[in-house]
Amino acid sequence: MGQKDIVEKMLEDYPDVFADIINVLIFHGEPVVKEDELHQTKTRSQYKADDSELHEQERDNLKLWISGSRIVLFGLENQTAIDHDMSLRVIGYDGASYREQLLESPGNKRYQVVTLVLYFGDQPWRSQKSLQDRISRVEGIMGSDYKIQVFEIAFLTDEQVQMFRSDFGIIADYFVKRRRREVYEGSRKPIRHVDAMLKFMAVFAKDQRFLKIKLDEKEEVNMCVILDRVEERGRQEGIRIGREEERARTDKILDQVEERGRQEGIRIGREEERARTDKILDQVEERGRQEGIRIGREEERARTLRLIGILLQQGRADDIERVCADEQYCKKLLNQYGLQ
Repeated sequence: MGQKDIVEKMLEDYPDVFADIINVLIFHGEPVVKEDELHQTKTRSQYKADDSELHEQERDNLKLWISGSRIVLFGLENQTAIDHDMSLRVIGYDGASYREQLLESPGNKRYQVVTLVLYFGDQPWRSQKSLQDRISRVEGIMGSDYKIQVFEIAFLTDEQVQMFRSDFGIIADYFVKRRRREVYEGSRKPIRHVDAMLKFMAVFAKDQRFLKIKLDEKEEVNMCVILDRVEERGRQEGIRIGREEERARTDKILDQVEERGRQEGIRIGREEERARTDKILDQVEERGRQEGIRIGREEERARTLRLIGILLQQGRADDIERVCADEQYCKKLLNQYGLQ
């Protein structure tokens, strides 16, 4: 099981998060399912294959909802990539759950098994959502069909995202903004499951700094607080703990920045830092040319790296090269992202 699946399962296993997902995606935001009505059940089921040996299959999340006479077994299956055989997998999961009902006492009430596929990809789910669409058919023969429910988290509307009451709303907001290539500035909504949220961001934002944040157990934590703490560590640790997969590209850009020379470094440092660095630039000039060049490089590198980090997060690799070559374009982007 991949690290992303583990993180998703950890978040969704909390009853409040699980119930919230069902209420928003199935009941359109109505608080129909209460977290104290959800009961944990085993996620593993057994079956016999052609080799006559007993095999196991495991679901991502599975909870039994009991509310008066209403009983439904809800399952959540997480997908970060499109699976063309998802309808076959779901019918296998659901079939195993129905089979377990057959093995129970004949007098027991039979109940629905409902599976929700949560797709976290940035591209639309352009694949089959029913058994009949996936398999080949013989003309004149109509077999049984089985449709699956796929919810594309990154394509939820703003209204749907606002319906979430649990931490999953923050997750949904993150995926929607990432898909839109918007800067994720966080939310002031209090986080209930802080540890699970930090681990989620470490995996999906590909930034291990989230795991190194120190928080007071008594303080109210939201994503704005978390992002502020990350930013405090950024200047000193930003390069070292930046995106591992982009490290080689970043190192090359840093070398190019350093090669532009001492005078270019001072000029860019003055223009980009403006009022915030005026005092520093005055001190740099007083300390002499050699000291001024060093400080100019450090200040400009930190600001440029922050801009590069945002561009890397948004997948704008071409703009990174242009930032290094075009001063006016760099200035425009710094203004756009509020980095002046």
